[in-house]
Amino acid sequence: MKAIVPDQNPVLRQIASAVPIEDIGSAYLKTILKDMSESLASCDDGVALAAPQIGVPLRIFIVSKKLFKDGEGDAIFINPTITKLSKKKVILDEGCLSVRHIYGKTKRSDKATVQAYDEIGNRFNWNGAGLMAQIFQHEVDHLDGILFIDHATDLHEQEPINSSHD
Repeated sequence: MKAIVPDQNPVLRQIASAVPIEDIGSAYLKTILKDMSESLASCDDGVALAAPQIGVPLRIFIVSKKLFKDGEGDAIFINPTITKLSKKKVILDEGCLSVRHIYGKTKRSDKATVQAYDEIGNRFNWNGAGLMAQIFQHEVDHLDGILFIDHATDLHEQEPINSSHD
């Protein structure tokens, strides 16, 4: 299992590189996805994880299977792009597995649409609302070298709470 890198790690401040389409489905990419899943599963309070958080500067994030009824597997987003954000913004509690025990308030769109590829190269769109919209925005920020602490207010330290963590 790969350790989740802390916010001081420079990989978290880089703009992640796109995954070449021909690499989707490769053994190399499968290993990265497995590492991401294992690292996320090891964190009870985590709901999503971006590849840079395990030191891999690629445009990939996953959403934990614990957020889905069937719980079969993590949702995989390769080369995700936010294609639509609602005008309605909400103030949300937010945290991050790379910024442990720090929480704050973020202003995010209430709805977001992401276009991405799955682990076998199928392109898809996902319309998310509420927590899923927050996750999409938080994780794409990671892929652009942005941490939630860069724009959050009321930052404070506390033990993990049930809100959005990646």
